[in-house]
Amino acid sequence: MTNEQHPEEARYGHEHTPRMQWAKVAPELYKAVLALEMAAKKGLDPALVELVKLRASQINHCAFCIDMHTKDALAAGESVERIVLLPAWEESRHFYTERELAAIELTEAVTVLTDGFVPDEVYARAAEQFEERELAQLIGVISTINVWNRFGVGTRMVPGHYKAGMYEK
Repeated sequence: MTNEQHPEEARYGHEHTPRMQWAKVAPELYKAVLALEMAAKKGLDPALVELVKLRASQINHCAFCIDMHTKDALAAGESVERIVLLPAWEESRHFYTERELAAIELTEAVTVLTDGFVPDEVYARAAEQFEERELAQLIGVISTINVWNRFGVGTRMVPGHYKAGMYEK
């Protein structure tokens, strides 16, 4: 069928193909990253974890992960408003708790290391909101989503096909 038969299709760009199915090509690597993620998020608030994953994925331009974590956050009861405002959290602070704000700010600092360090004041705000073990786990979640993002972007994983909870055991 042509676009003349389905004119609405003419509005959309072409869906790219992935460069590889990295989880199938290197299953031990995939399982290792998954194990790190499971250990990192254990005991943390699942809603907070999704906000962190979504914010890092936005920064890293990982469309696959943005799609995934938006759907997972919505399925977990997160509001559309908070998800939509997340890229502009500094101007919409009143939608997030102080704990969430500290986690989001730390996420940005750990994700974007162009300055070469996480500012002391950012770390201190997070340390005020999280117990030391939680803070270590939060940094683990941030680090792990950055690993997933790099695989997603590096292998051109295709967004749009994920269903909420699809990869849960």
